[in-house]
Amino acid sequence: MDIVVRTQNLDKSFGEIRAVENLNLEIGRGEMFCLVGPDGAGKTTAIRLLCGILKPTSGKVELLGYELEKNRDMLKSRIGYLSQKFSLYGDLTVDENIEFFAEIHGVGDYRRRRNELLEFTRMVPFRRRLAENLSGGMKQKLALACTLVHTPDILLLDEPTTGVDVVSRRDFWKILSSLLRTGITIIMSTPYLDEAERSSRVALINQGRLMAAGTPQNIKTLMTGRVIEIVCAGIRKAVRVLRDAPGVLEVQAFGDRLNAVVEDPGRDLPGILARLRAESLDVAQWREIPTSLENVFISVTRPRTKEETSQP
Repeated sequence: MDIVVRTQNLDKSFGEIRAVENLNLEIGRGEMFCLVGPDGAGKTTAIRLLCGILKPTSGKVELLGYELEKNRDMLKSRIGYLSQKFSLYGDLTVDENIEFFAEIHGVGDYRRRRNELLEFTRMVPFRRRLAENLSGGMKQKLALACTLVHTPDILLLDEPTTGVDVVSRRDFWKILSSLLRTGITIIMSTPYLDEAERSSRVALINQGRLMAAGTPQNIKTLMTGRVIEIVCAGIRKAVRVLRDAPGVLEVQAFGDRLNAVVEDPGRDLPGILARLRAESLDVAQWREIPTSLENVFISVTRPRTKEETSQP
């Protein structure tokens, strides 16, 4: 694999808060790499370290074979960065916004590139519309076009689909998938685990620390057991009832349903159902489901008991 991004023992602290702790990553050319975690996990800090906006407390970042700290000016023309609050100019049209960012990046003959990006993001019909009059999803597509105007080798996206409707999120991902065919490397942070499922590789981050990294499929193998989805009334009570049930390794709540992680569904399910019914909890339905990244993330980040932490 041609490594284009490498971090070595990367740390970033803000006073006593350690936002990123000993982060070691290797990302290959042409990958879609997702940093996944809840708010406050350190995703945004990690993205800003990778594009040089923040200086690490210790450790280093290498991009395209060059140490970022020593080659910042040279590398900035090869990086595209889309922040959570990308600043479009509302009183400029779509065309004018792209032109403005082209000039910032020193792109001389930007018109052909602008037309390519408008076609690529399906924004041609809106090129004369003021940015302030665009929908949330269209603003994100315009922001992406502005980020790509100088043809970067590495694209860093910080939660680009947060707050965007489901249809626009899907459309944005189609654009990213098409973009990968050009050979660009995309590094994206997201709180949405369903988005991470579409990535080449995923890094699960919590409290600044890397919990696991690999392909979505490989990460799912980190979780022992099989998942039974149960829909019933009184989810909170059901979770308490099943936590110490025989054969149940773990219980996870998801809205109006719970996931019971068990050793053997055929053996353990009858006892689970009987225990719930004995507590007057009506079970509407149950089924075995594939392990999801969300199951794994909850599992690797949950507090461990003394017995668990003492096991080899």
